Amino acid sequence: MVDFDQPADPHAAWARQHVHDYVATDGQHPTNGHDWLKGSTVLLLTTIGHRSGKASRTPLIYGRDGDRYLIVASKGGADVAPVWYQNLVAEPRVRIQVRGDVIDGRARTATPAEKAALWPTMTTIWPDYDAYQRKTDRDIPLVIIESGV
Repeated sequence: MVDFDQPADPHAAWARQHVHDYVATDGQHPTNGHDWLKGSTVLLLTTIGHRSGKASRTPLIYGRDGDRYLIVASKGGADVAPVWYQNLVAEPRVRIQVRGDVIDGRARTATPAEKAALWPTMTTIWPDYDAYQRKTDRDIPLVIIESGV
């Protein structure tokens, strides 16, 4: 059984503080909420650990494609994917929080065609994604989250 109700928060102090402020204010915090740097928007992603089996929560920039939520597994252009991505590949059931709304969904890596179509949506929100992709040989995944699936 997947338990999303008691997630661990990030180890990095800045990310842990963002999660704390976001949850405490339903994303309304002026600096650590839904509306973030450079006009970007942030959701909280909860995944189940691919090794631990325990829930963990991460603040991530997101975009939308209709009813779908889009996130990018960039890790700043590192040569390895972020742990949260490894988690959702192993267990695609996820929970997101967008402002005060908590939504259960299913995550999947975009197909190459979907990524080509949706990448500009994400680089409009966070232009650094293009620089991150140039920094690594790894194909940075774009993830699609569908609610209620």
